[in-house]
Amino acid sequence: MKIGVHTPPLADESLEGALSYLSEIGVGAIEPGVGGFPGDDHLVRENVLDDEDAQTAICDLLAEYDVEISALATHNNPLHPDDRRASEADTELREAIRLADQLDVGVVTCFSGLPAGGPNDEVPNWITAPWPTEHADALEYQWEVAEEYWREIAAHADEHGVDVAIEMHPNMLVYEPHGMARLREATGERIGANFDPSHLYWQGISVTDAIRYLGERDAIHHFHAKDTRIYDEQAREKGVLDTTAYDDEPNRSWLFRSVGYGHGESHWKDVVSTLRMVGYDGTLSIEHEDSLTSSREGLEKAVELLERAIFEETPGEAYWAE
Repeated sequence: MKIGVHTPPLADESLEGALSYLSEIGVGAIEPGVGGFPGDDHLVRENVLDDEDAQTAICDLLAEYDVEISALATHNNPLHPDDRRASEADTELREAIRLADQLDVGVVTCFSGLPAGGPNDEVPNWITAPWPTEHADALEYQWEVAEEYWREIAAHADEHGVDVAIEMHPNMLVYEPHGMARLREATGERIGANFDPSHLYWQGISVTDAIRYLGERDAIHHFHAKDTRIYDEQAREKGVLDTTAYDDEPNRSWLFRSVGYGHGESHWKDVVSTLRMVGYDGTLSIEHEDSLTSSREGLEKAVELLERAIFEETPGEAYWAE
């Protein structure tokens, strides 16, 4: 396993500056944004796609700092009912897949997207209950839209030998493991999870059980190391579907936290061990969105904890069982 970093928190640094810093603190992989919500501060997709000289320069820089790219990130909504926004997100995703192939990167991370509740609606609609019954009808419409689109993306990804890793995220159609498994079953093995536990914790989902569930389906293509803390004082009053602003920390029922500040080191060692049990030996890409600490301090504390948790060698034989 390698410790990686999703690089948007270092947007004030050049790619070389980010690589120099991350290499110094023990990071072996990066997940740069190439469009969508993560932006493209460290890798401008349009400037590198189909440009062998630009790609060689990036690969040389990565080699200089002994860092690899674990995935290219382009989180957006290709199922948006606004045709312009959907088309832009679709272009970003398709071009990211092509670029990943050209850079010999095996994964592109993204969201499932979220359609409207019907063909004439104008905004995405996150359905969280089957009643009143028009909501169940809307959900089925959304799945029809999503399955058709993601079958096309799966075929495109397969042409380029790239896996597509979808982050299970509320306010997207796929936000929990059963939805992830449904989409994978409908579209094929190229579609899997960018397993981000932070969005599962506050939904009350057991992260290690979810890892086992998706691991049994060989459906974990990438992993985000990101924590969440539930603040019971607020959650007891208003639950966890909290629309309070993220920077109003004292009044939120949950916050994204740096690794170890939502769940302790023992839990994260269990997460790492469970990943190994299901055959995931890839990068743990730290995504820093903790508003109680600076980006660098949060990243460094996460790296420090994960260095004690990850396994770097292949397991030995169980000689004691012979």
